[in-house]
Amino acid sequence: MSNNVQHKMRVYHRYLGFFLAGIMAVYSISGIIMIFRETDFLKKEKQIEKKIKPNVSSENLGTELKIKNLKVEKEEGNLVYFQQGTYNKETGVANYTAKSLPYVLDKMTKMHKATSKQPLFFLNIFFGVALFFFVLSAFWMFLPKTTIFKKGMYFALAGLILALVMIFL
Repeated sequence: MSNNVQHKMRVYHRYLGFFLAGIMAVYSISGIIMIFRETDFLKKEKQIEKKIKPNVSSENLGTELKIKNLKVEKEEGNLVYFQQGTYNKETGVANYTAKSLPYVLDKMTKMHKATSKQPLFFLNIFFGVALFFFVLSAFWMFLPKTTIFKKGMYFALAGLILALVMIFL
C-alpha cells in the first residue's frame, strides 16, 4: 500500500471527523435518550384540548388523536374516558394529557428517526456513509506491520464479536 494512499486516508479521516463532531454529538445524545422513549424520562406533561370530528368510534379515537395504543376505559353518555383524558362524542372535543420531550431534545430524536418521507433522511444517509468510511479508513491510520495496527486488529475483532453477540442474544 502506498504512503500516498495512507496519507490521504488519514487526512480525509481527520477532517471528516472534525466536520462530523457536532452531528455525532447530536446522534449520540438522541440515541441515548431514545433508549428511554417508552418511559417518562425527561418528558414534561402538557394539557391538550383538541377538536376533532364528532362521533368518532372508540376504535378510531387513537388514530384521530394520534395517541398510540389508546384504550377506552369506559363510555358514559357522550363522554369517552381513556387513560390520558376524555373525548366528547357530541362536540368532538378531546381533553387529554400528553408527555413529550423538551423542544430541542424532541427535534434531535426526530432527526435521529427520520424516514425516507422526511427531508432529514439525506442527513441520516450521509451520516451512515460517513461512519462506514470511518470504519474503513481507520485501518489506514497505522502501517500494517506495526504493533499498534496488530493490537488494533484484535480490538476490531473483539468489537465485531461483541456486536454479533448483542445482535443474536
